Amino acid sequence: MSDKVYKLIEMVGTSSKSSDDAIKNAITRAAQTVRNLDWYEVVQSRGGVENGKISSFQVTLKIGFRLE
Repeated sequence: MSDKVYKLIEMVGTSSKSSDDAIKNAITRAAQTVRNLDWYEVVQSRGGVENGKISSFQVTLKIGFRLE
């Protein structure tokens, strides 16, 4: 088994549906320009409130990708 080295990027995903969708949106976008995505970590979760109801979800992620 070879040793691996990772680089971290930080991204913020948003969604009007759920925090899971916010995570998926960030990962999907990162995958368009970064190769070798291996893992993610949720660093922060927050959202917007309008008229007493949740109106949006925002999730900050650290995403690790393997260096070639």
